[in-house]
Amino acid sequence: MTTDPQPVFAALKTADESDFDMILELNDAEEQHTSPMDLERLRSLARISAYCKVATIEKVVAAFLIAIREGAPYENDNYRWFAARCSSFLYVDRIVVAARFSRRGIGARLYDDLFAFARSQGIGTITCEYNIDPPNPVSRAFHEKYGFKELGTQWVAGGAKQVSLQAAEA
Repeated sequence: MTTDPQPVFAALKTADESDFDMILELNDAEEQHTSPMDLERLRSLARISAYCKVATIEKVVAAFLIAIREGAPYENDNYRWFAARCSSFLYVDRIVVAARFSRRGIGARLYDDLFAFARSQGIGTITCEYNIDPPNPVSRAFHEKYGFKELGTQWVAGGAKQVSLQAAEA
């Protein structure tokens, strides 16, 4: 019989430069589900983001989430797709939880905080995408719990990935 790992308490804080090395390590480990990110790109995303937080456990970055508002100077196919269809939104560029901390409620803690942030800013729609080819069933199940619904699909990364473009009410 297997049991799910026990929930852990993760402190949330706005990411800063001291977190960037650990954020890059987490992103590298999950690059097949997100996209490549080097230090320059991370700095750029942090600058234009409306929400850029890490979840830490004993001073170790266990997860991070970067989200960007409409109107940001962001060159990204998925962001542009939402910008063409939504007048006000908060786009989840990426959320990554370290494998050793998965299924412990850390992603949910970040999303609960993100949804509260969106409501506090008067943002009614949160958008994201996840891979459907190759499939990412963990992300699909996670986003379904938050009420995300598919608005469309598109091929990205030069046709290497197909994503489901999702939105949920904040």
